[in-house]
Amino acid sequence: MKNIIITGAAGNLGKAVSVHFLKKKYRVIALVRDAGEAEALSGSVDLDAANLQVEALDLTDEQAVEAVSGKVIRDYGNIDAALLLAGGFAMGNIHTTSMQDIKSQLAINFETAYPLARHIFRHMLEKGSGRLVFVGTRPALKPADGKNMIAYALSKSLLFNLSEQLNEEAAGTNVVSSVIVPSTIDTPANRAAMPKADFDKWVKSQQIAELLHLICSETGAPLRETVLKIYGHS
Repeated sequence: MKNIIITGAAGNLGKAVSVHFLKKKYRVIALVRDAGEAEALSGSVDLDAANLQVEALDLTDEQAVEAVSGKVIRDYGNIDAALLLAGGFAMGNIHTTSMQDIKSQLAINFETAYPLARHIFRHMLEKGSGRLVFVGTRPALKPADGKNMIAYALSKSLLFNLSEQLNEEAAGTNVVSSVIVPSTIDTPANRAAMPKADFDKWVKSQQIAELLHLICSETGAPLRETVLKIYGHS
């Protein structure tokens, strides 16, 4: 059985992805923010509890991250893949975005990814294989599109850089880092925030889950330096 770590597992996307990988017979180690999220996710009736392990921790705490991922390695032997889905969004242009706003988005989108990516990447290098996946954003690829969400776009741009650096470090091995770039995801929160939008043009969480599984599957084994733009019709 393959072992996969999924961060942000209590969110709309994270839960859909967790369910999908459980259905594909993975052991899912779902990382959430706190005990409340852990209890809610563990109690979800549509999840296969036998192969689901839920852990609550601060992803920016390097010691806590290493303790949890280290325990997973000791208990199960290895980590085959890690999907770093945790993150958050904020609006704001150059006129309204303070340095504190920048630091906040860096903490939410980069500092929640780096400690775990670092620890798991080193483990994957040791065993010679593994898949890491980050979540980017279109404004990080096209900076002009991020002028009204400057802190968010800047924080996400670091994930593209990190992924490239990890791929260079792992050159010649079967350790691969990828970035998925979804447009607006069809979630209840986004529908409530944009009630007049055409929801049919948005990307579905299930579609993203299927593409993430492709990256981690034997079919996706030849993929290298992957940036998957999941824009739907938007």
